[in-house]
Amino acid sequence: MYSFRKEGEFVQVTIEEGARVTGFVSRYGDGESDKGEFLDQFFKTGKLAGNKLSFTTQTVHGTWFSFDGTIERGSGKAPADEDYYALKGTLTESTTDVNKHTSSQSRGVLLKRFPGDLNAPQPPQN
Repeated sequence: MYSFRKEGEFVQVTIEEGARVTGFVSRYGDGESDKGEFLDQFFKTGKLAGNKLSFTTQTVHGTWFSFDGTIERGSGKAPADEDYYALKGTLTESTTDVNKHTSSQSRGVLLKRFPGDLNAPQPPQN
């Protein structure tokens, strides 16, 4: 599990056999109808190639997320430390309004692994 956009939100990434990527984002709603509600958005697609990770969530209440980046060694000293691994890349939030107009906003992110999460995906050893 890794941090997401704000305190209390997270993304869980699971690397399955054959580098298949599954997971979900748990976040607080931002819209009028879901403001402050906790929402889960499961991955629609996910891919891992070496240490390059990408995923796109399913759409919930007109919003979905895409991540394109890498799994990197963070600043944590031991495997059980926070930020022993991190996801670094670009997070894009896309929304579709009632008039079917889609807008997207991208930003660079560093998503730190939660402490004690020993099942976190690890970059391949060289």
